[in-house]
Amino acid sequence: MDLQLKDKVVLITGGAQGIGAAISEACAAEGAVPAIVDRDREAAQGFAERLRAAGRRCELLAMELLEPKGCKQAVEETLRRCGRIDALVNNAGANDKVGLESGTPQEFMESIHRNLWHYYSMTHYALPALKAAHGAIVNISSKTAVTGQGGTSAYAAAKGAQLALTREWAVELLPYGIRVNAVVPAEVMTPLYKRWIATFPNPEEKLRAITAKIPLGKRMTEAAEIANMVVFLLSDKSGHTTGQHLFVDGGYVHLDRALE
Repeated sequence: MDLQLKDKVVLITGGAQGIGAAISEACAAEGAVPAIVDRDREAAQGFAERLRAAGRRCELLAMELLEPKGCKQAVEETLRRCGRIDALVNNAGANDKVGLESGTPQEFMESIHRNLWHYYSMTHYALPALKAAHGAIVNISSKTAVTGQGGTSAYAAAKGAQLALTREWAVELLPYGIRVNAVVPAEVMTPLYKRWIATFPNPEEKLRAITAKIPLGKRMTEAAEIANMVVFLLSDKSGHTTGQHLFVDGGYVHLDRALE
């Protein structure tokens, strides 16, 4: 299917690793130009080189998004290089395990800052360009926002806020024809996930226990499957879809556990 994304500029935060890298690859494969924002300069440069070696176009912005000025700079630099922004994917963030018992109020606020504030700032600064393009926004959230996980209050709060903002922005941006949706992964094998699994005494046993609870295929979701949903939501093929939370999780969140 031709998603008609050729030459569209897609600004992707955390776009050089894990789910973000898969989204960047999927956009590039559709002929779009991913503008990849990632704070890990070395990883980002290596990823961009691999994309270009495969004949794909991309722009690399190695910068930090913790403060609004970094987000503003990312948007301005994308516009300087590309002249437009057709879509925004808010993706950067990490589960830092700041829980109610294990964390402090200060750590909670710092985690919210790391995982939520840049979603607002990036969207705020990109909005004039998105209005001009009648563009699309996709927020990457997490199943922790709706299921809970335990020991991760701050991350769950940030991810829940992202789902709320998805619907709030979908309403606010209706007059401009800007569609806003969220993709909600559950268990996806990424470098961060591998590091988390490795913290258990028996990582392979823990992974088997997790995948046994995933209804469809008893397997982890692939990052590419998340990316495929994202590029569809960015395209005009999903032209009447806005304000939605799309779960790409093999039925993990919503199918009855009695099936197991």
